[in-house]
Amino acid sequence: MPLPIDCGNDESSIELAELVESLQGRFDPRDEEGLAQWGPALRGLANNRRFLGDLAIEELKQHCSGQSARNQYSAQVILLHGQRDFVLRANFWPAKSDSVYTNSGPEPFFYEMPHDHNFSFLTVGYLGPGYWSDYYEYDYDRVVGCPGEEVDLRFVERSCLSPGKVLLYRKHRDVHSQLPPDSLSVSLNILASSAANEFQEQYSFDLASSRVAGFVNPSALETFVRLAGIFGGGNGQDLVEDFAERHPSDRIRFAAWRAKAAAAPSVDARIAVYEEAAARLTGLTAALAAREAEQVRAGRSWIEQGIAV
Repeated sequence: MPLPIDCGNDESSIELAELVESLQGRFDPRDEEGLAQWGPALRGLANNRRFLGDLAIEELKQHCSGQSARNQYSAQVILLHGQRDFVLRANFWPAKSDSVYTNSGPEPFFYEMPHDHNFSFLTVGYLGPGYWSDYYEYDYDRVVGCPGEEVDLRFVERSCLSPGKVLLYRKHRDVHSQLPPDSLSVSLNILASSAANEFQEQYSFDLASSRVAGFVNPSALETFVRLAGIFGGGNGQDLVEDFAERHPSDRIRFAAWRAKAAAAPSVDARIAVYEEAAARLTGLTAALAAREAEQVRAGRSWIEQGIAV
């Protein structure tokens, strides 16, 4: 489960600007132990009971122009600060009795969706009793990541992110299934941010079967690669070939192979493309290609009808 960070009984508080200034130039997103050392500072911000309300009021005065310009998250999140190495944010967690949950359901808040993270982050309970989580651990290095793959998920405990409690969620290790808090709650995060995050898999899991359910972090680049293969002419085909052979992300490489398969003149040729990828490559790309070949075979009659039309 996430590592609890002992911050003692210090009730002193700091301003948001102080935390940002401290982090700038001294934060290394690759250093998990270094990230843990910022736990007391995040707790200090959580001890500041007025900063978030003041920030919200200022945003409202400006018609939320600051959030509209910089916040790429959903309405659940207030972006506190964002730059290349780290992100500070506040997350709102509605209870089942809140109207936003009643109208939207659990999905927008990732409730009851067991998942890991492709980044490490610190979190602290700021307001309310805190969301609940069922915590698990798994060995990322022993998982290829193909949907349907069996995973050794080890249950640890159920607990809530109570006010002032600081946890370090470890990249590609800690899995949690979040559950609504007993009443509206807010948490604060320091996220380890990197340009590579987009290309590192983040999984959802099926707890009943202990299997990978799918990917949580789809990349727009996957769609653009496939469009380039279909509509990009010679330049697009060159790009697809290059991505299929050399892109560092397994899923982007597979998107390129899908683009190659989509351009194949027949169902048999499409299957042959996937079989080549499965035979030549390794890891997730090979597993996804093998699965896709089987799915094309299974749907041959429907695909041929579509091609004929």
